Amino acid sequence: MANLEKLVEELSALTVLEAAQLSKLLEDKWGVSAAAPVAVAAAAGGGAAAAPVAVAAAPGAAAAPAAEVKDEFTVVLAAAGDKKINVIKAVREITGLGLKEAKDLVEGAPKAVKEGVPKADAEKLKAKLEAEGAKVELK
Repeated sequence: MANLEKLVEELSALTVLEAAQLSKLLEDKWGVSAAAPVAVAAAAGGGAAAAPVAVAAAPGAAAAPAAEVKDEFTVVLAAAGDKKINVIKAVREITGLGLKEAKDLVEGAPKAVKEGVPKADAEKLKAKLEAEGAKVELK
């Protein structure tokens, strides 16, 4: 136990930069990423074997806000604009809705056109709708 306590004290004395370097070295040595060991350590129940993994993953937790970058978007039709018929056609093409449903969606703006869309696809859908004169938001 004394060795573990000594290890904890030494790790606690590390700067953030040193801890990040340690995390990277351990990732390379063990062939894992910082995200995976956190889940494994939590599932292991915090046993003695999981403790070094949890400590090594802690610097990766500092990068967690960057990992929380939104990867799914909702394309929201804010307003139909002047070319409502063209917007209805575009909505039908994007959603596969029938004419009446697409018309109701466009006239009921602001409404979600597509949900849970990856950023690249959401940008394409936004550009397509805006090309037809609609005002579109990504949420």
